Amino acid sequence: MGMSEQAAGRAEGQDAGFAAELRAATWSDHGDNEGSAYMSALVEGRLGREEYAVLVAQLYHVYDLLERAAETMAADPVAGPFVFPDLRRREALEADLAYLYGPGWAARIEPGEAATRYAERLREVCFDWPGGFVAHHYTRYMGDLSGGQYIGRQVQRSLDLGRDDAGVLFYRFPGKPKGYKDAYRELLDAAPWDAAERARVIDEVKLAYRLNADITTELSRELRIEPAA
Repeated sequence: MGMSEQAAGRAEGQDAGFAAELRAATWSDHGDNEGSAYMSALVEGRLGREEYAVLVAQLYHVYDLLERAAETMAADPVAGPFVFPDLRRREALEADLAYLYGPGWAARIEPGEAATRYAERLREVCFDWPGGFVAHHYTRYMGDLSGGQYIGRQVQRSLDLGRDDAGVLFYRFPGKPKGYKDAYRELLDAAPWDAAERARVIDEVKLAYRLNADITTELSRELRIEPAA
């Protein structure tokens, strides 16, 4: 009897390096956010501009703190190489918020309970634990470079957000996503972590996925978005 796909992925991860191991170990967690009623409605074009703007506002609070941590960790010998300048999203999010909310956007957005919990965890682990920083950095940016590209295209098309990627600059990167992802995986494979530290990083990535999914679950509830029939 052959191995299941999941078991094969684990075996491949063990042979191919930490990047593949991490991906295989967290694959089921990755889908929690994508399956939420909010995200399904967003990519299917069932939400309006105001409902999309709320997500951008919540993400801003997460990225603002994560990129402050990146500024602190940039000099760390292990975490520092992961701080790619091209991946920074704060300025793009600020531009999107200005487009969606107007010039007074900063006074109009507040983190919800889920984003607040997310930010609290970032404060706990991202400023002094290299593995914790990389776990959250990986979860956010590798997601943006992968499924985030599809989300950005769907949002731009369904909401007709205008020219010059206004409103979806968050999903746009200077270079091709594949180049960033390949470089990132090489860094993961080269990170000097033993088996115990790798396990800690994997657990933190799983937590990061849950914290991210909590945001869209909260939005589904607050906006009363029902799953598609």
